[in-house]
Amino acid sequence: MAKPPIVPPFDSDAASASQPVNLKDALEERYLAYALSTIMSRALPDVRDGLKPVHRRILYAMRELKLDPDQGYKKSARVVGDVIGKFHPHGDQSIYDALVRLAQDFAVRYPMVDGQGNFGNIDGDNAAAMRYTEARMTDVAGALLDGIDEDTVDFKLTFDNVTEEPIVLPGNFPNLLANGSSGIAVGMATNIPPHNVDELCAAALHLIKHPNATIEKMVEFVPGPDFPTGGVIVEPPAQILEAYRTGRGGFRLRAKWHKEELNRGGYQIVVTEIPYQVQKAKLVEKLAELITEKKSPLLGDVRDESAEDIRLVIEPKTRNIDAAVLMEHLFRQSELELRFGLNMNVLSRGQVPNVLSLKDVLREWLDHRKDVLVRRTKFRLKKIEHRLEVLDGYLIAYLNLDEVIRIIRFEDEPKAKLMARFKLTEVQTEAILNLRLRALSRLEEQEIRAEHKKLTDERRDIKILLASEELQWEKVAGEVRATREAYSKKTPLGKRRSSFAEAPVIDAALEEAMIEKEPITVIVSEKGWVRTLKGHPDDVSKLEFKQGDGLKQALRAQTTDKLVLFSTNGRFYTLEAGQLPGGRGHGEPLRLMVDLEENHDFLELFAHDPARKLLVASRDGNGFIVPEAEVIASTRKGKQILNLGDGDMAKICVPVDGDMIASVGDNRKLLIFKLEEVNEMTRGKGVILQRFADGTLSDVRVFHKKEGLIWLDSAGRSFTNAWADIKDWSGQRAQSGKIVPKGFPRSNTFGPAFG
Repeated sequence: MAKPPIVPPFDSDAASASQPVNLKDALEERYLAYALSTIMSRALPDVRDGLKPVHRRILYAMRELKLDPDQGYKKSARVVGDVIGKFHPHGDQSIYDALVRLAQDFAVRYPMVDGQGNFGNIDGDNAAAMRYTEARMTDVAGALLDGIDEDTVDFKLTFDNVTEEPIVLPGNFPNLLANGSSGIAVGMATNIPPHNVDELCAAALHLIKHPNATIEKMVEFVPGPDFPTGGVIVEPPAQILEAYRTGRGGFRLRAKWHKEELNRGGYQIVVTEIPYQVQKAKLVEKLAELITEKKSPLLGDVRDESAEDIRLVIEPKTRNIDAAVLMEHLFRQSELELRFGLNMNVLSRGQVPNVLSLKDVLREWLDHRKDVLVRRTKFRLKKIEHRLEVLDGYLIAYLNLDEVIRIIRFEDEPKAKLMARFKLTEVQTEAILNLRLRALSRLEEQEIRAEHKKLTDERRDIKILLASEELQWEKVAGEVRATREAYSKKTPLGKRRSSFAEAPVIDAALEEAMIEKEPITVIVSEKGWVRTLKGHPDDVSKLEFKQGDGLKQALRAQTTDKLVLFSTNGRFYTLEAGQLPGGRGHGEPLRLMVDLEENHDFLELFAHDPARKLLVASRDGNGFIVPEAEVIASTRKGKQILNLGDGDMAKICVPVDGDMIASVGDNRKLLIFKLEEVNEMTRGKGVILQRFADGTLSDVRVFHKKEGLIWLDSAGRSFTNAWADIKDWSGQRAQSGKIVPKGFPRSNTFGPAFG
């Protein structure tokens, strides 16, 4: 038996019937259809009820199953089956996942499904299989569906053209902003955080009364999101306002924590609320990873002591670590802080994808509620008019009861005869023919007249309502007030969960805390090699250096210190003490750490003190005072502070601690003058400190007049000279000075400037 051909035979008739299609046009057309389907029927919520199609179908299917809040539960599998079979032909797991999320109070601010069984938890554990869980609607879902049988919304045929489903729900609840939404479509996305219903209703009521209200006024009522898991919002108010104005922005959300004191001066931090959509188990895992991988020198231990409420216990590595600094570090290193984006991209009027502001979203919801009110009122009016027509027929029948009975008993066509005899409508005639004998009593006639009067009055009020837009808005406002009262902040569900705070600015403290504070000694060689030794050894004379090199300076510091370098080009450079090479070997050249020209060298190295001031001077004798906080450099190139003339170079950098200045030149002339004669600047050439005819500046010292001038001799001995002994060398700034007194060091220097 021959095998059938893999390629079917060529059909000339079919080929002649086909039409050539441009590939580009075909792809554009089909991709556009796919994009529109994703945007309209899957990813973006409707601004009116805040629901995507899958959620809307779940709630409508639950209503069809009579799973009202006051009724019993039914298996979730039953709900999922009805949704798939009647409205949403997709995978059962995706539908069940959507149903589960509607029931999770940590995922949805105002749950729409009341779940019974295991519906997952904040640790990230999945819900039980749908055959084990049960569900029914909550009051929130009931409010969204309220009035759906009263022609309040339009319906459309389902996918199989057998039944109908609502295009949108009546939405007697500000669901879009209350529960938020997120989704990714084609070329666009949406991300809306949940909010507090009490605040939303307050803003909506103000908008009804003041249609031209500003966004600033709206934000007074709605200061920010209200997340199901609480947390602290630290976004600046100006940024929140701008986000609500444009519909795009974000909110910084932090975990809520407090400090618990322990015995012997210790403490621990307890986290009671974590950011929205953060899985607690993964958060604890991330914090533990910071410890095991030694990425956090501040964190000692973390453990989860949660039961029904969240309780994460964080222990510092040492009791000396500030709790705020530790938490600031963890906020940056973990999901204890996150930024929740705002992108209010929704289907406006159910048709147009658009990014709306807070005011626009509330306005469209209110317009929808007004449309629902008008349609519901017209539906009620039709019901009343139909009932009044029937009651009019009943009254005619009671007034002519004997004749009506005779016609029904003896006429061959009683319906036509009644219509002709009493000028009844077909509706009235059918109602009379369907009357039971027990209803033919005088008491029933009185009840009909009373009902007729009541319905007539109601019809009059309804017509007045339909004719007045002002009355319609009053009615809508009444419904909004009822919603606000039902979900007031005084109720357990309506109480605001997220709070507001200002993030502390502790960058400097955090940067310092990230380095374990330990004493070190910075060793600088004559050829510019640097290394550090642990601790503060008293004797550094036995240190080894490269051949031809030796000790230039030994600086006692801490690993948390900033070290400041001053060079002959007038620039200051900044190094982190904790990042310098250790004591093994000979260290590294300073020139590899900063950008210093080959023809310049380093003059001073000292630990930074932001409260201190420095006196800087050049070889030619020009100088000024600069606050030390101004000399910190953020780049390898350093910061130019002392400007130099041609052939000049920086010579002096000493701390300012006193009220007098002593300067000496290499011509061994000493001049003493008042500190106040020297300007304080942040950059410049300065003023002349001492004038030289045949020399240059050798050294400068700032001292207290009452304490006297101190210098060190070549043997390291200290000599203190009282003011009475040196007052002959005092004068005015920019003078030449006098030959130094007897005993002054032959090096023409006062000794080391920094300790």
